[in-house]
Amino acid sequence: MKNKNYMQFFTNFATEMAKLIVITGPTAVGKTALAIDLAKSLNTEIVSCDSRQMYRELRIGAAMPTDDELSAVKHHFIGNLSIRDYYNVSIFEQECLLLLDKLFQKHQTVIMTGGSGLYIDAVCKGIDDFPTVDMTIRETVTGWFNNEGIEYLRRQLKMLDPEHYANVDLRNHKRIMKAIEVSLQTGRPYSSFLTAQEQKRPFEIEKIVLNRPREELFERINRRATLMMEQGLLEEAKTLYPYRHLNALNTVGYKELFAHIDGQHDLDTAIALIRRNTRRYAKRQLTWFARDKSFRFMVTHKKRSVIF
Repeated sequence: MKNKNYMQFFTNFATEMAKLIVITGPTAVGKTALAIDLAKSLNTEIVSCDSRQMYRELRIGAAMPTDDELSAVKHHFIGNLSIRDYYNVSIFEQECLLLLDKLFQKHQTVIMTGGSGLYIDAVCKGIDDFPTVDMTIRETVTGWFNNEGIEYLRRQLKMLDPEHYANVDLRNHKRIMKAIEVSLQTGRPYSSFLTAQEQKRPFEIEKIVLNRPREELFERINRRATLMMEQGLLEEAKTLYPYRHLNALNTVGYKELFAHIDGQHDLDTAIALIRRNTRRYAKRQLTWFARDKSFRFMVTHKKRSVIF
């Protein structure tokens, strides 16, 4: 994505204080290309905030930057973990802040890019300090979901923490499970840990959401699914199938192919589901970003762009 208008827009962010420019947006919108162009223009480095591109085994399904892209600009938090590693957003916050402290000693501006809203919030605002959950409790709650379903989890959360039950997205089993785990671990409602106190960072932050007209975005999503299959996503999923229970693999692209491998549907159906579920994920991402008024939206349509 070579666009002088983009470069001029970001150049206007120049400041004497260290600055983190966050480029986010829905999946397949073109974040990587823009971030690389900008990083090259500013002679700086890129910090990834994609919670799946950290796992080296998910090269195709997580749409990792290509070798050429990685060699064009130095990237951080790409392929630095194994799917077997324990990792969470709190660890990312700590590691990323330490890294940024080092990068700002060399660069006035650093680029962060990726679509994981919670990871962006952790770096820009800070997150509440939750206790580590015992694996026995985690396995118990996972068993509840696998054996009893999400409705059972909802009932448990309503009993343990009615306040959080009234506010959480009841369609998101991961967030429900996390709240239950913390409540069981501590004997306190999960909501009691939510202070919502934003942390002040020692650098300026500019947050940009890259977006496209819906039809164009959905077309890019559909094309990416086709390209991933051509690159060998099915073969990658087959090698990861024995580890399908791991949280890192509870991801669009792999889940649908695991179901195909299990014989639940044919390959064409799996691909159609990947496209549909990726489109739905993109919508959820945009909803997340729209809630935060500190984001500025950059809507691009072919060679035109509008920033507001």
